[in-house]
Amino acid sequence: MPFCNTRFLRCALLTGLVAGSILVPAAPAESAAPGKVDVLIAFRKVPGQAEQNLVKANGGTVRRTYQIVPAFAVELPMKAAEALAKHKDVAIIEPDGLIEAVDAELDAVWGVKKIGAGIAHTSNPAYKGLGINVAVIDSGVDYNHADLKPNYRGGYDFVNNDSDPMDDNGHGTHCAGTIAAADNDAGVVGVAPSVNLYALKVLDATGSGSYSNMIAALDWCVKNSVPIDITNNSYGSSANPGSIVETAFINAHNAGILNIAAAGNYGTSAGTEDNVIYPARYASVLAVGATTSGDVRSSFSCTGPAVELAAPGSSIYSTLPGGRYGYYSGTSMACPHAVGAAAVLLEAGRGQYGASATNEYIWDMLKASALDLGTAGSDTWYGSGRVQVDYGVATVGLTAPSAPAPAPAPAPTPPPAIIGMKVKSIAYAAVGAKKADLQVTVTIVDQNGTAVTGAVVSAAIKCSTVATTYGGTATTNTKGQVVYKISKAPKGTWTTTVSNVTKSGYQWDQSSPANSYQKK
Repeated sequence: MPFCNTRFLRCALLTGLVAGSILVPAAPAESAAPGKVDVLIAFRKVPGQAEQNLVKANGGTVRRTYQIVPAFAVELPMKAAEALAKHKDVAIIEPDGLIEAVDAELDAVWGVKKIGAGIAHTSNPAYKGLGINVAVIDSGVDYNHADLKPNYRGGYDFVNNDSDPMDDNGHGTHCAGTIAAADNDAGVVGVAPSVNLYALKVLDATGSGSYSNMIAALDWCVKNSVPIDITNNSYGSSANPGSIVETAFINAHNAGILNIAAAGNYGTSAGTEDNVIYPARYASVLAVGATTSGDVRSSFSCTGPAVELAAPGSSIYSTLPGGRYGYYSGTSMACPHAVGAAAVLLEAGRGQYGASATNEYIWDMLKASALDLGTAGSDTWYGSGRVQVDYGVATVGLTAPSAPAPAPAPAPTPPPAIIGMKVKSIAYAAVGAKKADLQVTVTIVDQNGTAVTGAVVSAAIKCSTVATTYGGTATTNTKGQVVYKISKAPKGTWTTTVSNVTKSGYQWDQSSPANSYQKK
C-alpha cells in the first residue's frame, strides 16, 4: 500500500515525531478502568509481539492493533503512559478521544432529486453506483429494512466486537438510505441505489464512540477482501484527535479510498467562523456542508476553507430502523448525498477509464461539476458548490483522468531542538544532631544557567573508609536539585560521581565536576 502521493505527503510510520511525545487526557476516559487511560500509541516501526509485550510489561492491555497505522489502542495506567512515552521505539502517545454523530434533528424527499440523481438513473447508459463498494461508518445499519436489504453486503460492529452491525440509534440507517435505498418503487430511493452497501458500527446507541474504533473501521476497509471504494463519515469532534488519527485517514486515502465527511453543525447565521470539525477538517478528507431546498447554506452548517462541497442537508427524508422513514437535518444528511454522487461518478469513470478513475479523480470531478453558489468560485460556505450528479456524469465523460505526476520527495523533518544541560555543582553539608548526617546536593542547570526541573539524576556517593556506595536515582525539584541524605555518615573523604542525567528534549554534557568533602 503506498503511503505518499501528490496530494498528501505524510508518511505512515509517523517519522519525525519527538521521541517520548505524549498527549494524554487529564482524567481517564469513561471506558477506561479506574486509574487508567485509553490511549493510542504509535511506534517508529510496524509493531509486533515485542511491542505488545512492552505494553503488557507496563501494566497495559492492547485493545486493538492496526495495519493502516503502526499503532495500538491501549488501556494502561497513567504513570505507565508517561514511562512508555520515553521509550525509544515509541513515536507518540495520544488520547483515544470520543466521536459523536453529527447532530441530526427530527424535523418530502427532495435532496436526491435536487442534485440530479434521477437524471443519472434514467440516462443512457444509466448510472446507479453499480459495483461500487460504499461503507457507512456510523451507528450501524438496519440491514433488514426493505429499502436497504437488497444492497447490503455485510460489515462489522466495532462497539460490541461482532459481525452484526445492527443499528440501535437510527443515525447510520438514515445516512445509508440517502446513499443506497433501492430503486424498488416503494419508500425512498438513494442517490446510488445499486451500490454494494457495508455497515461499520463505531457509534453506540447514544450516538457516541471512540477514535480507536474509527481507526479499526478504516483498517477494515483497507483489509477487506472486497476493498472499499468510498466511506461515509457523518460523525466527528471539534477537537483535533491528533496525528495518529490523521495518518489513518491519509493512509486510507493513499490506499485508494475516497473518505467523505460531514463538515459539522456548529455553524452560525453569520457564517464567518472557521469551525469545520474533524475528520472533515483533514486535507485527506472531503468535507461537505449542508444546503436547504432553496440552495442556501443551512444555518447550522459549519464554515471555513476546509469545506469542499455542499449538498442537501435540511429536512431530509430517509430510512429509519424498523422499516420506518423520517426527516433528519444536519451535515450528516448532506454527507451521504455527496457519497452517493461519488459512487455514481466512480461507476461512470471506471466504465470509461478503468483503474485510472481514482479516488482523487472522482474528488476533482465532484468539484468541477458542482453548482457554484454564493461568492463566485470556491468559498467558505459551499466550497466549490452544491453537488450535481447529472453534470458530474457528463463531466466524467468529457474529462479523462490525467497521468499522475510523480510524488515529490517529502521535505526532511528537522530534528527537534535539543537543550543542553550540565551538573552545575555538587555540594556537601553536615546536618542533623551533632552533625552526624551528611547531605549531598546535586544541582542541574540548562545551557543558559536556568534550573532544570524534572530531570532524572543517577549518582554514586562513596566514602574512602567504607565499601558501601550511597546515592541512587532521583528527580530534580523546582530548584533543579536532587538531595541525598546519608544518616550517621562515616568519617572520611567523600566523593560523588554523576553517571547519568536525562530529561525529554534535553541533552546532558556527560561531565561530572571534581568534588570532595572531608568528614571528621
